[in-house]
Amino acid sequence: MEKLDHVTVSILTAACIDEPMLLTLSREDLRDLFPGPEHFLTRKRVWSVIHPEEDHPVTQTPETYSSPRVVPTARPQSPDAKKSQQKTLQLPSPPEYVVYTDSELEQCRKSYYDLAHVSREHECVMSKELRCRLVRNTITSMVSLLRASEGQMERYPSKNEITAMAKIIMEYYPMLKDNDASVKHESINAKLLKRLQNMKTPVKKQGPTPDRGRPKRRLTDLSPTDKEADDEDADCSSSSGASNLLLSPASSSDASTSSDRVSPQIQARLYRRLQEMCTKPKPNQEDVSQLLDLEFDSRRAFIDSDSLKEENRASHILDAYPCFKELHHVLGELRRILDPHNNKFVSQIKQRWQEFCSRVEFYGVSKKAMNPPMTMDKTEAHLALMKALPTLFPSPAHPPKKMGTAADAFLHVLKPTEDPDAVLQKRSLSCPVVMFDGCKCVIAVGNLPVTTFDKEKLGEAMIYVMAYFYTLHLTYPKCVATLLSVIQTEVLQDAIHERDTTSYYKKALAEWYAFIGK
Repeated sequence: MEKLDHVTVSILTAACIDEPMLLTLSREDLRDLFPGPEHFLTRKRVWSVIHPEEDHPVTQTPETYSSPRVVPTARPQSPDAKKSQQKTLQLPSPPEYVVYTDSELEQCRKSYYDLAHVSREHECVMSKELRCRLVRNTITSMVSLLRASEGQMERYPSKNEITAMAKIIMEYYPMLKDNDASVKHESINAKLLKRLQNMKTPVKKQGPTPDRGRPKRRLTDLSPTDKEADDEDADCSSSSGASNLLLSPASSSDASTSSDRVSPQIQARLYRRLQEMCTKPKPNQEDVSQLLDLEFDSRRAFIDSDSLKEENRASHILDAYPCFKELHHVLGELRRILDPHNNKFVSQIKQRWQEFCSRVEFYGVSKKAMNPPMTMDKTEAHLALMKALPTLFPSPAHPPKKMGTAADAFLHVLKPTEDPDAVLQKRSLSCPVVMFDGCKCVIAVGNLPVTTFDKEKLGEAMIYVMAYFYTLHLTYPKCVATLLSVIQTEVLQDAIHERDTTSYYKKALAEWYAFIGK
């Protein structure tokens, strides 16, 4: 501190700053110690003592690499950092690349050289966030500069350019060098190349079709031209027999009578799009729903046909449409069947089911078919209600002997010693069933597990069961036919033809109407 006046030295001494600590002060620290414009010259003198090399700039001879040429911008701060100031990459032809930096990166770099004074530079490690920011912005800058200079939107930096930039980054930020590798810039070079590959987008090949420029994800514009439809028809005719059954619903004249019905060729094309989308790890569910809307006619013709046996129907349909293993797609199919133009259909059904259950609880208590639900938690109340439903709306047929009660047709509460797979294999009915183990619920159709849902949604389980009956076009078991028919008319509001009603259904419905005063 011999070069400083006694006033400055006294201020530094009062702040407990000795000479080693003085060399670590930044400009912000000096402004805190000597605030105000009157101390400008004082701050400048102290800064010249800390960084004497900045008062004597020296031009350094550029260093030449095997491919690009690097131009230094300033004199290094220390002998160990002779190459660290090189941050401009000059190629034989434009553009001139620049290493990205900001205040946080510069602070990390400054910390490295502060530790290097005491031979502790190995303790300085750049955080993952800063490293990712450096790689991302460096590649973005290189691509932008390259395209701006050449005017080519498809042009990307070459591998040699990336390697040269990796060397510059490693020298400017020496804490990134690989100490264990023979090539010190190998790690940063790999990250730059990976980032560049993620930026690359495939160039679409332009064909003769004038509609190639349309957005790829606009599913409402999937109708092909006449030539494309002929090609799709030819592809369908050359596919396997199973595909012909699914993709060419030529016998679906009774599936829809609307004048704007989509042709079978286009339906086949939509089905293949749907299959491709469902094979992705995370398909866009909105796109899947829209494809299910467009492909509805041929799908229902296939599902409702007599070519599928009742015991094998579920497995064949779920193999053809794996999206129906998702509950929201099954509920969407129920909407398409019963009320396709009502977007609030599912929420309305859930509301009607809650109202129905609240009345059935009083109905069951009055007929002594169940205990008052006030002494139970929600899960116990839902299970008690579902078990009492077949008693409140009885059917003339008895359940199979091995099954037990009629409620076992759609609900089975697993015991701690029971194996779910073994229970499913013993089932004699092919209808949907909810299996509950105390923690989660599983919906199975026959012997096939389909999907799971949380026990918090156990109160909506009968809605899911009805949705699978409609989606898979299954027949009601005789032992619970009256109950499911009542849910069909009262909750789903799907009318049953007069000749299809039984005396048990009429009697159960009459007693129900008398109870609710309808």
